[in-house]
Amino acid sequence: MTLIGNIIWFIFGGFLQALGWFVSGILWSITIIGIPYGRQCFKMAKLQLAPFGKKVVDEKGSRPLYFIANIIWVIFFGWELALVNLLSALLFAITIIGIPFARQSFKMAVLSFMPFGKRVVKG
Repeated sequence: MTLIGNIIWFIFGGFLQALGWFVSGILWSITIIGIPYGRQCFKMAKLQLAPFGKKVVDEKGSRPLYFIANIIWVIFFGWELALVNLLSALLFAITIIGIPFARQSFKMAVLSFMPFGKRVVKG
């Protein structure tokens, strides 16, 4: 199911979403101050390419700076990204076939809301 789910996800929008995150990461990385935010965009782009078979976990020993960076992220654009992913999850959940895709959208909503201190692992 993981391989088939990732192929379907990639074809029906995963590639375009990952491309958007990748371009955002490049734009953020132009300045030194934006590099940490660019890294989070690259993390999201990687997850957008193939979300099935991966999970988002908290890093052990999170630094206090993660909290501050997450607050800045949420204020400026994190809540909008999470809202879009939640709406996508709701639309996917309307049909039984879309439920696995809704779960992946919800996973991305969690990561896009507060990405600092989170890691994407196989699982």
